[in-house]
Amino acid sequence: SLKIDQTAPTLSIAYHSHVLPPAGPTDLPLSLLEMGCSGRFELITHPLPGDQPLPPQSTLPCGLPPTSIDLKTEVKRQFLSDPAWLPLHDIDAAFHRFLKVSHRDVQVDKLLQCSPSPLHSGLSVVRDPTTGLLLDFTEVLLEDTGLSAKNSLSFQRQPGPPAESLRGSNTNFPFLPGGMEELSLEQIQKRTALEEDVDFESGLLQVPPGLKAGMDFSGKDATLAKPEVNLMTLLSSFDDIMTLEPEVVEQEVGGGGAEKAKLPRTNSLEDLGIKISRSSSPGVKGVEAKAKPPGEPESTKKWAIPVDISSPCLDFYKRIPNPAFKWPFEPDVFQKQAILRLEAHESVFVAAHTSAGKTVVAEYAIALSQKHMTRTIYTSPIKALSNQKFRDFKNTFADVGLLTGDVQISPESSCLIMTTEILRSMLYNGSEVIRDLEWVIFDEVHYINDTEVRAHLHIQTVMRRNHTSPPQRGVVWEEVLIMLPDHVSIILLSATVPNALEFSEWIGRIKKKHIYVISTAKRPVPLEHFLYTGNSSKTQKELFLLLDPTGNFLTKGYYAAVEAKKERTSKHAQSFGTKNASQSTTANQDKAQWLSLLHFLTSRQQTPVVAFTFSRTRCDDNARSLASMDMTSSVEKAEIHSFFTKSISRLRGADRNLPQILLMRDLLKRGVAVHHSGILPILKEVIEMLFSRGLVKVLFATETFAMGVNMPARTVVFDSIRKHDGTGFRNLLPGEYIQMAGRAGRRGLDATGTVIILCKKGVHDMADLHVMMLGKPTVLQSQFRLTYTMILNLLRVEALRVTDMMRRSFSENHRDTQAQEKRIRELKEVLSTLPPLETGGQLSDLVPYYHIVTELRLTASVLQRATLESVSGLKALSTGRVIVVNSNQHPNALGVILQVSSDSVNRTFTALIICEKGNEEEEGSSSNRAPPPVHTSALFIPEGPCSHTVQKLKPTEISGITVKTLKVIPDRIIDNYSKRQQPRFRHDPPGQAISTATQELLRLAEANPGGLATLDPVNDLQLKSVEVVEASMRLRALNDGLKDFNCTNSPTFTEQFARVQERFGVQEELDKLLFLVSDQSLSLLPEYHQRIKVLQTLQYVDVGGAVQLKGRVACQISCHELLLTELLFENALSSLEPEESAALLACLVFTQNTQVIPHITKTLQEGIKQVVAVAQRIGDLQRDCGIGQSAEDFVAQLKFGLTEVVYCWARGMPFAEIAQLTDVQEGTVVRCIQRLDEVLKEVRQAARIIGDSVLGSKMERASLAIRRDIVFTASLYTH
Repeated sequence: SLKIDQTAPTLSIAYHSHVLPPAGPTDLPLSLLEMGCSGRFELITHPLPGDQPLPPQSTLPCGLPPTSIDLKTEVKRQFLSDPAWLPLHDIDAAFHRFLKVSHRDVQVDKLLQCSPSPLHSGLSVVRDPTTGLLLDFTEVLLEDTGLSAKNSLSFQRQPGPPAESLRGSNTNFPFLPGGMEELSLEQIQKRTALEEDVDFESGLLQVPPGLKAGMDFSGKDATLAKPEVNLMTLLSSFDDIMTLEPEVVEQEVGGGGAEKAKLPRTNSLEDLGIKISRSSSPGVKGVEAKAKPPGEPESTKKWAIPVDISSPCLDFYKRIPNPAFKWPFEPDVFQKQAILRLEAHESVFVAAHTSAGKTVVAEYAIALSQKHMTRTIYTSPIKALSNQKFRDFKNTFADVGLLTGDVQISPESSCLIMTTEILRSMLYNGSEVIRDLEWVIFDEVHYINDTEVRAHLHIQTVMRRNHTSPPQRGVVWEEVLIMLPDHVSIILLSATVPNALEFSEWIGRIKKKHIYVISTAKRPVPLEHFLYTGNSSKTQKELFLLLDPTGNFLTKGYYAAVEAKKERTSKHAQSFGTKNASQSTTANQDKAQWLSLLHFLTSRQQTPVVAFTFSRTRCDDNARSLASMDMTSSVEKAEIHSFFTKSISRLRGADRNLPQILLMRDLLKRGVAVHHSGILPILKEVIEMLFSRGLVKVLFATETFAMGVNMPARTVVFDSIRKHDGTGFRNLLPGEYIQMAGRAGRRGLDATGTVIILCKKGVHDMADLHVMMLGKPTVLQSQFRLTYTMILNLLRVEALRVTDMMRRSFSENHRDTQAQEKRIRELKEVLSTLPPLETGGQLSDLVPYYHIVTELRLTASVLQRATLESVSGLKALSTGRVIVVNSNQHPNALGVILQVSSDSVNRTFTALIICEKGNEEEEGSSSNRAPPPVHTSALFIPEGPCSHTVQKLKPTEISGITVKTLKVIPDRIIDNYSKRQQPRFRHDPPGQAISTATQELLRLAEANPGGLATLDPVNDLQLKSVEVVEASMRLRALNDGLKDFNCTNSPTFTEQFARVQERFGVQEELDKLLFLVSDQSLSLLPEYHQRIKVLQTLQYVDVGGAVQLKGRVACQISCHELLLTELLFENALSSLEPEESAALLACLVFTQNTQVIPHITKTLQEGIKQVVAVAQRIGDLQRDCGIGQSAEDFVAQLKFGLTEVVYCWARGMPFAEIAQLTDVQEGTVVRCIQRLDEVLKEVRQAARIIGDSVLGSKMERASLAIRRDIVFTASLYTH
């Protein structure tokens, strides 16, 4: 039966039956029919022929709600009539039994399933333009109907299946990244075939293929052969006079109007074309030159726009009468300015001081997207921060979801909080979430280049010197920024960084959108920085102010601290003699200092205190040493006890009594706590929550606590200002110090924050303290590097090239392609207007002569540099040495050295030089004069009377060190010359010393007109390096070769040589610029070719760059992608049990060295050998392909220290027992197992792609085995 729903707006004709259970004797013959898309149903009460229900149709976007199907029928259908449920082993017998039980009809047409072809037309509504009444429907043809996620980057493509809407699929194309030009399918296919540039002036074909005659384009310029009588020339020169005034006015206004004023003056487009083409005409040239600057704003466009926050934003509520979100407080000026930009849908970079309130900007963006019914993604550098933000935003907005490696909560929410890696994967895999995305918020952007913080993120996953290390935040952030589509606006939240403007300029340039940069001038709560030297109850008040709230460095306080420390030390030394002055202190000394400081701070009500200690062991020791201190009241103790017990109650019985938990419970009751990566995640959360309530009075923490966790304290104490950064000990950088010190001072509670630096052994160096407190924070630097995953993900999609990604990275930000392309156009024009070269007759060898002379000058300058940088060369250039000066003003003139400057960086030589009368003054403009064309060694001899000058020479102006020396009196010569430079003594005769030296130089020049013998760099100066010897021999050969040229005899030689020089100079600059704008100049290009070579050798991609099966598998894997893929394809995991597989793969996520040797099964030992062998093979291959990392380093990344721990955990051993098997701290073990679960998921996905269901189910079992108890306890922030 067919029903037409008359109310459906698009007149859709559809039918869809509702399958009901078989009718009983008492049931009425009813059927339900869905009509159109409006959700209307109709009952069909008349009996159906043959008791058959209506056949279901798939014409509707969604089916009907499910109905209660008979359970017996369902079980029979699922388990008996579907062969997919057959057992894996003993298949034949099972199949025969299956045939007996089930009766199956052969349905051949089931094999012929075709997906419905897309509709090529749709209905469009025609309405009355005045009333809006519906008048008619018209059929319109639809464009791009064949687009899908498998062949297009466009947003016009059809949505994928619902199962892939969140994470996307690794066979999907990503959406087109913003700032990249969109290409059609045809263009993509053609582009590879048409890679070379077509020269549209001289490279066009004239005869079409298959035809005898063609088109002759050469006669086009004939009509314009006589520029003298060309009307356009007259018109354009008339324009110059006519448009003079308007042009000046328009330039003042700032509009690009010079061109606009002139365009209407031509009579037709054709004329305009002629006018532009006649660029050789001087009149038109002038017009063009004037018209260009205002008409080309593109090249000088600034993408980053700093926002002034010095004046209050008075019209805020007038401009936004109904804000999307309201706070119980009045927002600051910088927050209001950011909100105004968000309302205009602009992108912002907010660089504000710690605790200034950057989160307000994020909250407004979330509220705005909920108002617009779009989505926001919030990304943070660490998972712990994601969890905290989830709790905070959930309390504020309710509609918030969380996506991390192991947790997925409400993925359909309008605000999604996730780690940057997940967002990158969603972008590469074309997730449907991106369609609805309005904002992406990047928090804590200043960690983009902090390798150590990245080290804390994934169980210290950064391995220095490592080319295939686990994901680093910097590179992931850059990839995400490049891959974000055009409609998504960006919000970057950061601490104050010096180059926020430069970073924003880069983002703006690659995304082709303005970025508004908003910075705060000062902290909301100013800080006071002190030095503390006390170590007993007598000296506990020894606190010295070093930096006041206004930023003044007080040396008085510093010297007072030095005196206080010295007084005690000297008394000790007087009594017992000096001991070896080591920098370390004993545990008892530390304990005494901490006790005296904390008693002092408690008495001044300056708790809570965060004590930053750059060693996990020292954190624990310091906390334990405070056994005698109790800083909590009985009410607080009860609150801590109930909260702790309630939080720990979610653990299993045995896990509640872990040593770390018992120790922390005792410490917390006394108001002391420890926070570092070795602490169990659930304990860290308990500590954070108690700290934010003010119940933890002293928290010993490592640097990670300062990472974006909004938990300010009253006081911050630095246990030391030196830390180990993975390679050695160094002082804290200003950025690190500011970030940690910024935790002091709670807004609204404290007038100032207190920062204290402990002086344990002695007072720190004043210069070090000054740099650390007042130095500039580290600039944001690019961490962009190539990874195999990135290369494979981009090679999957023909329209995106890896070189495009490299060109847009922050590391290539120095490339000003627009300005360079503009300059290329100018140079090409200049080149076309240069007069042609005469290369006939005597001038036939002019071009080779130019090349020889150019090489000769380069070789001579190399030798000259080597000589001047050598000790023997500088020794030879002493007072009295006769030299050959070769500057633009004094070519090949003799001089004598009078003085040598002591500045080794910019060394100068004061010399007396002979010259023509009238050429004594230094010429400012002479530096631009071209060197003489004929390369000659003939010395300068004055034609008229000989004069002299005293000048400071640069090393490059000395072309030869002769073998001669003169006896001179330098001071007398210089004084006499200086005196005669004054106007009143200008006509005095030169002194005796100058006259003698000048006459002697002139005599030498006249005696040796062909050139004076010079010191040979190799034989005389004993410079024996290969470069110098080769350059010396080459110079000799070039000088000999010059004698054979005839062009120097031509009367027009000088003029023609100048032309050659000009033409080749322009050509060289053009070639250099063409290289700079090409992919060949990308700094990472050689490494890209090396990595492609590795992928081709391992058959991940074919010669044409198409991704093969192995490459598709590697795309699924985030760390050690090559190693893991090779292991899968070699079936290395097939012989192992699920527990053993998990234990073996732990080496990919664990990166610490351990002292305990694990005891493992024989199969695991074999597995480890195989992993090492594969890693060795990949390492050797990378080395052979040119990647600068040795195979030993590559293999050394794999650490098998937790193999036994993971094996025992997977087999069910309690956590308390596995903690005894290793010296690795509990928190690190937990996070390693959590990361391992992510790897197992990736392997499971990879097994699905390969088609290995056995391995897939094995990984699932391994994952289930490790997902238990304390390791996978849900976060307190999310539950």
